[in-house]
Amino acid sequence: MSTHAGRVAVVTGASRGLGAGLAETFARNGMLLGLCARTRPDARDGRTALTASVDVTDADAVDAFARAVVEHFGRVDLWVNNAGVLAPIGPLADADPVALRRHFDVNVLGVVHGTAAFVRHLRQRPGKGALVNISSGAATTPYEGWAAYCASKAAVDMITEVVAREERSAGLRAFALAPGVVDTDMQDLIRSTPEESFPAVRRFRRLHHEGAFNSADWVARFILERCLGEVGVVRPGDDTDTVRLRVPDQPGRPQKEKPPPPEPPDPEP
Repeated sequence: MSTHAGRVAVVTGASRGLGAGLAETFARNGMLLGLCARTRPDARDGRTALTASVDVTDADAVDAFARAVVEHFGRVDLWVNNAGVLAPIGPLADADPVALRRHFDVNVLGVVHGTAAFVRHLRQRPGKGALVNISSGAATTPYEGWAAYCASKAAVDMITEVVAREERSAGLRAFALAPGVVDTDMQDLIRSTPEESFPAVRRFRRLHHEGAFNSADWVARFILERCLGEVGVVRPGDDTDTVRLRVPDQPGRPQKEKPPPPEPPDPEP
């Protein structure tokens, strides 16, 4: 039996994509699940999963869902803030202000609301807990056309860093996790974006052609081992202050092509 059997995990944005994939792997490991998204995730056995339609931009709704999960299962051990959006894509000066506000409401405030709800629960019970906020390589790499996405993921990283310090005494281990490239509906949107709106689109189309993706199962297993693990127990080689993590490339992926060696300099006259 999995060492995680009976533990309780909450996943936001769990109706599709990475969130749905995380839920499947967690369930196979015997975990009890609280799953929410704007579209209610597929119904599961009520003894092992509680599902609800929740807009993460609504702090009261997120808090109410957290309380419902605790009432149903008794506690939460792992909280994954996965809900997020990519649009609008394109130059910042051309972006719709309403779409920009919605983007930051989901990607930043949604993480804030989930984080706060989990921390309030953790403060009220004994033991440790793991928080995983889904980030991105875009948090540290600027992409033209992704001003909102890069900024929101950078905010997620810093929010996680601060909360990890604030709540260490409450037993919180917090991680901003970049999952690598996972082939989801978001990747479909990226690949369909015109190059004039997103100049780096050719890279993502190449990754699709090569099948160079991390699977949701691979990401989930990384979370279980590295982030949840024996929560609060430090293993040799662990850096207890490490908050920002990147899921390594999944074995079997095509190897990245090495750039050609530089041309030798012309001889001086």
